[in-house]
Amino acid sequence: MNLAARLLRAMTDPAPEDEEFRTWYPGLSELSDQDLGDLLPAAYAVGAKAAYVSTSVRFRVEDEGKNRQPRYTPEACERMFEALVGGLDQREWADLDLGAGALLRCTGPWPDVARPARTLVEFLLGGKRDEQRLALLAISGLAGEDVMHVTAERLRQKVTGPVALDELDVILRLAPAERVLLTELGRNRSYNSPPPLPELWDRVAGIPAYAEFARRALETAADRVRAVQRGEIPYRADRTFASDEVETLGRAVRLVLRNDEPWLPGFFDRFLPDISVAPTEAKTLPSQALLYELVRAAQEFPTPELVTAIRTVRGSVRHAGVPKQLDKMLKKVETALAERTDVALRLPDLGFGPDGVLHRELGGYTAVVTVTDKAELTFEKDGKALKGVPVPVRRDHKDAVKELRDLVKRVSAQLVTLARALEGGFTVDAAHPFGRWRDTLLRHPIAGPTVRTLIWRIEVAPGDQRAVLPATGELPDAADDAAVRLWHPIGSGPDEIRAWRDLLVDRGIRQPFKQAFREIYLLTPAEEETGTYSNRFAAHLVHYRRMFALFRARGWTSGLLGPWDGGGADEAVRTLAAGEWRVRFSHVLADWQGDHEIAGTNRVMFDRREEGAWREAPLDAVPPLVLSEAMRDVDLFVGVTSIAADPMWEDGEAHEYWVREWYADLGESTKTRVDALERVLPRTKIAGRCSIDGRHVIVRGRLRTYKIHLGSANIVMEPDDTFLCIVPERRKAGAKVFLPFEDERLSLILSKAFLLAADDEIDDESILAQIKRGD
Repeated sequence: MNLAARLLRAMTDPAPEDEEFRTWYPGLSELSDQDLGDLLPAAYAVGAKAAYVSTSVRFRVEDEGKNRQPRYTPEACERMFEALVGGLDQREWADLDLGAGALLRCTGPWPDVARPARTLVEFLLGGKRDEQRLALLAISGLAGEDVMHVTAERLRQKVTGPVALDELDVILRLAPAERVLLTELGRNRSYNSPPPLPELWDRVAGIPAYAEFARRALETAADRVRAVQRGEIPYRADRTFASDEVETLGRAVRLVLRNDEPWLPGFFDRFLPDISVAPTEAKTLPSQALLYELVRAAQEFPTPELVTAIRTVRGSVRHAGVPKQLDKMLKKVETALAERTDVALRLPDLGFGPDGVLHRELGGYTAVVTVTDKAELTFEKDGKALKGVPVPVRRDHKDAVKELRDLVKRVSAQLVTLARALEGGFTVDAAHPFGRWRDTLLRHPIAGPTVRTLIWRIEVAPGDQRAVLPATGELPDAADDAAVRLWHPIGSGPDEIRAWRDLLVDRGIRQPFKQAFREIYLLTPAEEETGTYSNRFAAHLVHYRRMFALFRARGWTSGLLGPWDGGGADEAVRTLAAGEWRVRFSHVLADWQGDHEIAGTNRVMFDRREEGAWREAPLDAVPPLVLSEAMRDVDLFVGVTSIAADPMWEDGEAHEYWVREWYADLGESTKTRVDALERVLPRTKIAGRCSIDGRHVIVRGRLRTYKIHLGSANIVMEPDDTFLCIVPERRKAGAKVFLPFEDERLSLILSKAFLLAADDEIDDESILAQIKRGD
């Protein structure tokens, strides 16, 4: 008997040998999607008084169904509806999403389910259970016109807001199959529902009446909130739209974003500020709920214009908690944007000239907005640069100055979005046609300065790719349809990587993110031995809250650890390679001390998406680029948040771990830091007082000699390795030194080196007391 047959028997009529399912949980990945569709009706039919083994198997099958796309034969669809009806008395409810989902995943013609559909709808309406509104409409339509009419009248009494009522009327006029399809759009689909259909929004876009409604709904919403801003409608904080309208508008905006409608950029530039800032001076907003719903929609269908609009609003909203929440949500938007390569790199020119400069005459003065790695506003008089905003301009052109400052914020937000999108494209191996890349990115007045500082691989002939850094010379000849990709060091040898790094430092070119100096993580012999997991970053002690914040910042998802049931361990998860791969990083709560929780790190594992489900994959099957980028994130989490990098922990309870890390071999991120320091330090004024020795920068001050750890930036003093505590907030700032990439730890090391090279000039008594203690 195969596994599917055994599971079916265990749920319906368990045999003695099925008792092993009490303690043995077989992996269900070997079940086909159709096997799963055959089993799910039986799982739903398992009652509360069923045998323990039946209930155990039921939960296993339902969990598998939540993560896959089961396929139902027409007979299995009928059995699902029978199970829904059979469970009414016991559950006093029926999961209509499961019934509609079975029909949408049916492998043949839909069976006639009018009779069970009527029974289900009449029962739910009688019990006033109408929370699954889209599914209730769809199943009512299958039951008959009379049932549909009753359901429509009931929902008209419950639905709040004219936009939501308009959607209800549109849905009522659709064909039955179209109504069933829309059940997949429910924001709160049932717990046991499978993931939405992969082609869902493509099919919804093929319903003309609903596509027309989507635009109408958004225009209606924009008109209403504009009237609020003008004072034509009384302002009520976060009450401009009813909750049903927020859900409806969420569906509408996803559809128009999926279609990438050409009118959207201008629409968002008007609409987002209107819903985000009160018409009064109040620190509230017309609709916080709708703002967040729009950002959630952007996580599914991001566009650069919408991301820029969100960033702009983030800087102007007055509500104290909203910017922080937007920052968290934007990380997921940027990750998604990087994988939507057809729109990710699209930027408006905003009136800038080809040289990336915009001039505006204001009362005899010239305002100049210049774009490099960021936007900057300056003023000139007769060609001479001025400091600050001239008094006559500030007095007579307030609105123009505000407009220009808003433009600077917007352009800077666009540049951040562009850099994140480009960097996120590494794991999807994003390719761009050479002609489009050259004309819309390289020569773009805003994007150009960023694009020119990056290294690109251009296909100059079939099978012949050439790496170029546009900032240093001419482009090679290539066909307009030739592929252009970002260069990644994992595909190059040490000599080529070294040459690019030297070139960046020699020319003083700063990249918007680490590229030439990017860390590479290759599979190790130990990982080949463990097979399906890596212990490379296990057994570290980290500041948990800091690591949790980094999870969010890098687009990972994770539950919060804490002293509650289930709060002792979790996995941080990120999807990569356009959703084809998933990385998991396990961690546990090691110590709870109020606001100073300590977590312990554990394994890193990978899953591959197969037939709509995640399957654990051996490490040697993970594409090298995906493995490297995932491990780079985990290294960042550990390196930044490890208590070994905290100078205040040297004498704490975790001293043994702190000491172990001081003497540990250098990780990849630290090796990259060493590589950069070896190029940068000789060009500084303290070069004669510094050297790099293994894990440390040796700084010869006038009072003592110091060793700065290249991983943690902590310091000990010779000759007895006495620890020197310099808290970053209290240190003196070092001289500004060119760095080819942004690295907070590297900047900290250099700053401490500059401070200690002139230790006889230190006036901080707490530092001096430590230095002189051993004299």
